[in-house]
Amino acid sequence: MTATPDPTAVPADALPLRAQVLLLDMDGTLIDSGPSVERSWNQLLRELGSDQRFGHAMHGKPARQVLAELMPELDEDQVAAAFARIEQLEIADVASVVVLPGTERLLRELDTAAEQLGRPTWTIVTSCTMPLFEARWARTGLAIPAGMVTADQVTRGKPDPEPYLLAAERLGAPPARSIVVEDSVGGLTSGIEAGARTVAVTSTTPAGDLRPLASALVTSLDDLEVAVAGEDLLLSRRGA
Repeated sequence: MTATPDPTAVPADALPLRAQVLLLDMDGTLIDSGPSVERSWNQLLRELGSDQRFGHAMHGKPARQVLAELMPELDEDQVAAAFARIEQLEIADVASVVVLPGTERLLRELDTAAEQLGRPTWTIVTSCTMPLFEARWARTGLAIPAGMVTADQVTRGKPDPEPYLLAAERLGAPPARSIVVEDSVGGLTSGIEAGARTVAVTSTTPAGDLRPLASALVTSLDDLEVAVAGEDLLLSRRGA
């Protein structure tokens, strides 16, 4: 059972933080795919005869889990068909996907740190399947990091800890020496349950919902910077 985090146990702003690796969500953290996500899901819901709308609480969760929560009445075959349809809709709707502020600079800093340390320093952990990840990430022109984790590589997606546990393992870092950067409640919960520290980006979800789950809140990755400190990464608030 997922424990409810105690908001009094998390400092308002714990930055700077030291870690071996950063584990980064993609949608809402590195790129803005929000309009595409909402258009696609709202079209699917209309096609299924539902008057529900896709809300911020659904961000960061694998599509099958969203379907189970929004439409529990669907049987196994209907879920499979709906899953195939939402993936088709989302892959077709990537023209509006853009890189969020600070993404390219922070990834350059992480790559520079990797060269200095002689080991990987970051990867992506996403609730997209690999085909959807590839369609969206191709819009960025950025390299695909080693060790990344997609929803179709795990048995249980966010908010379960499995995706972040797998990412930390692939990079050879203990979860406790990892920092998860996320924009959703489900993603932050996944990171916490994996044993990592968390930083929240307030791009898709109200800050009040994220605050109890994060050691620090930022508006975008442009608020953060990374440097090497000994054998560690030092994640700091930019300009502080």
